[in-house]
Amino acid sequence: MRAVVMRNRTLVVDEVPDPVPGPGQVLVETIACGICGSDRAALDYTGEFLQASRDSGVPTFLFDPCRDMVMGHELSARVIGAGPDTPFVEGQNVVALPWALDAAGGIHGVGYSNDYPGGFGERMVLQAMALEPIPEHVPPHVAAMTEPLAVGFGNVGRTGIGPEGTGIVIGCGPVGLGAVAALVERGVAPIVASDPSKLRREAALRLGAHRVVDPGVVDPVEVWQELASPGQKLHVWVCAGVPGLLNELMYKVPRETAILQIGSIMSDDVIRPIVGIYKDISLQMCMVYPHEEYAKTLHRIADGVIDAESLVTTQVGFDGVADAIESLRHPDDHIQILVRPNL
Repeated sequence: MRAVVMRNRTLVVDEVPDPVPGPGQVLVETIACGICGSDRAALDYTGEFLQASRDSGVPTFLFDPCRDMVMGHELSARVIGAGPDTPFVEGQNVVALPWALDAAGGIHGVGYSNDYPGGFGERMVLQAMALEPIPEHVPPHVAAMTEPLAVGFGNVGRTGIGPEGTGIVIGCGPVGLGAVAALVERGVAPIVASDPSKLRREAALRLGAHRVVDPGVVDPVEVWQELASPGQKLHVWVCAGVPGLLNELMYKVPRETAILQIGSIMSDDVIRPIVGIYKDISLQMCMVYPHEEYAKTLHRIADGVIDAESLVTTQVGFDGVADAIESLRHPDDHIQILVRPNL
């Protein structure tokens, strides 16, 4: 099959072997796949990316950098076949949590495995139990927004925040915008969203943020202090990977703030714990969110709770992936770029 291959820390378009589904797996053809910041991190910081998996004891994202790998995990696809004794509906459009089990029961991240290629290829193998059918009225390429938005919705949902709460979202890519929409859904107020990109700030306003700020001009914590009522507990979702930001926030936020770190930083970072101790600040590092939020987010897209299509700023074929990833280093121009094999 044709695919965008990570080879020697560069991206090339080439032919690679077709994946073969095993028991409990389906073969799909890719409809669309989003480009995630984690894809860029795996390309730019391969050694650090792999060492983090080893140091944390999480083998899901381990791969051999000397072998070809096909990235892409924010996916939508069409079922075209299945492994032994696996029921499937041929032609069904699906999204899926991006993981697969090997014959020994080991779990692999689709798109971060040499053996389980992701959505930057024409075909993938997915775990049948991880599939969610796309409702017929939803454009299947738009459904590829499910995974990044679910990260935002899920990491808001894990806090149990309700109308009495208030929030700041730092970083308004697809994950951060999912968090903004989740806070709106829960009746949270005020909601402050922060991003250097005017395009992304405008999207946060459309989704219901009460105030948006350019952090290079205005401090989002100061803006929140102007809007919040006395005694409101603050939650901050950090959906950007900016070294030093976590420590800076600990100094600025009020007592008993909960800070949830979602954005990945590949380097070591420094915080001053005593500041957080004196202020009773809660820190939570976020990766796994409640799994039911994935299917719920697909249905939020289907029901129009969030206009996912408006967040797709461009679509590229395989030949445009390398340039698209480069453009995401300057996010003023884009929110989400989708890769489409047939473009």
